[in-house]
Amino acid sequence: MSFEEEWRQAHASAAANVAMRLNRADNGPSGPNGPGAADLSVRRDDLGVVGGDAFKLHDGLKRDGNHARESTGAAATALTARNFTSGGELAKVRAKWDTQLRTLSDACAQISNHLDYSMAAHAKDDERVGGELIAVSRIDEYLK
Repeated sequence: MSFEEEWRQAHASAAANVAMRLNRADNGPSGPNGPGAADLSVRRDDLGVVGGDAFKLHDGLKRDGNHARESTGAAATALTARNFTSGGELAKVRAKWDTQLRTLSDACAQISNHLDYSMAAHAKDDERVGGELIAVSRIDEYLK
């Protein structure tokens, strides 16, 4: 069988198995609530806990992550001054630690800030949808 013939068969088979799915998920595997049921939900309390933990981790890293900075720098300087090659290597380790610590601390701050922003934005959206948008909606007339 030639490549073109095999390709046509694969294309025809794929086209025969395509179905339009609007406003619903297929009935494939899903969570504990049964087929097609939503299996992902997030509450503001959940976001608050994760954001709070990220904030605590950020503060802990900022406070405790630098406790050996001065002694490591002094050791690197002393070793280098006495012509030990490990002094330069220790300085590289310190620089790498500083970079990694800053990256992790920034990531924790970004998570905390993003979750705070998300909760506030969704609360504002919920208020808007429940208030001004429903009042001007034609759907409101049918619900009365």
